[in-house]
Amino acid sequence: MSNASSITEFLLLAFADTRELQLLHFWLFLGIYLAVLLGNGLIITTVACDHHLHTPMYFFLLNLSLLDLGSISIILPKSMANSLWDTRAISYRGCAAQVFLFVFFISAEYFLLTVMAYDRYVAICKPLHYGTLMGSRACVHMAAAAWAGGFLYTVLHTANTFSIPFCQGNSLDQFFCELPQIVMLSCSDVYLREFRLLVFSGFVFLGCFVFIVLSYVQIFRAVLRIPSEQGRHKAFSTCLPHLAVVSLFLITALFSCLKPPSISSPSLNLVVAGLYSMVPPAVNPLIYSLRNQELKVAVWKLMTECFPKTVVCPSSSTDGS
Repeated sequence: MSNASSITEFLLLAFADTRELQLLHFWLFLGIYLAVLLGNGLIITTVACDHHLHTPMYFFLLNLSLLDLGSISIILPKSMANSLWDTRAISYRGCAAQVFLFVFFISAEYFLLTVMAYDRYVAICKPLHYGTLMGSRACVHMAAAAWAGGFLYTVLHTANTFSIPFCQGNSLDQFFCELPQIVMLSCSDVYLREFRLLVFSGFVFLGCFVFIVLSYVQIFRAVLRIPSEQGRHKAFSTCLPHLAVVSLFLITALFSCLKPPSISSPSLNLVVAGLYSMVPPAVNPLIYSLRNQELKVAVWKLMTECFPKTVVCPSSSTDGS
């Protein structure tokens, strides 16, 4: 039996053996990473600089962009460096840090999406009480609870995972230190201990999922009772982006965790991991910016102020239409 302390490094999955494909992988991931940095960084800068966007919805959106940036910054640079330098190794401590930070950002994002569902519920179903229930102090406490909940959940998972002995070598069939792949290297008896922790986690995340579903059931019932078509359109325009982000996040993550072993393969695991780790951070800024006229106007305003001679704001974007 190989003790965990005897393992000094893990070997990540190599995308290709030829140098040309390794460089292709590097440039592909670099393009995705830069797109995520640009999209989320633009949202963070816009929300922080435009005082018109200092509302609970955009405060939570700023936190979501920070979590997206954090999660993808944990995995892509190391994978790009491995391809560039033609290596597969990641140190034991580096792998533990990658697992801790990635799980932290992902779990905190899920808790934050739950808080954002509550924010939309109060805004649509209890508009007269919105200022009281979603004051600045309440919003800070909710966001802090999401970050703290992700931290506590991650400490529990990481401490339990890296305290177990590994008997199945040190090779991971993934381009980053994915928690399920590391658990597969453990011995059979401790694997059951980790499985019980995963069951407990399932109940926690299921509770958040039920809360989100019930919130949107109430939201849609309230929206359908709005007499004016313009009012219904405005309500849907603020809710549909969040619902799309939640659906994308849950579908990719649940498929990764619950896919049957009969269809599991290294290629499929690689695709699924890419879907839930890279697609949401890259797509979230597009979902919110394309459906939110107020955010689009603020982004154009910021760009015209930063690049007045090179960027011209269309007239149709400044009149709020």
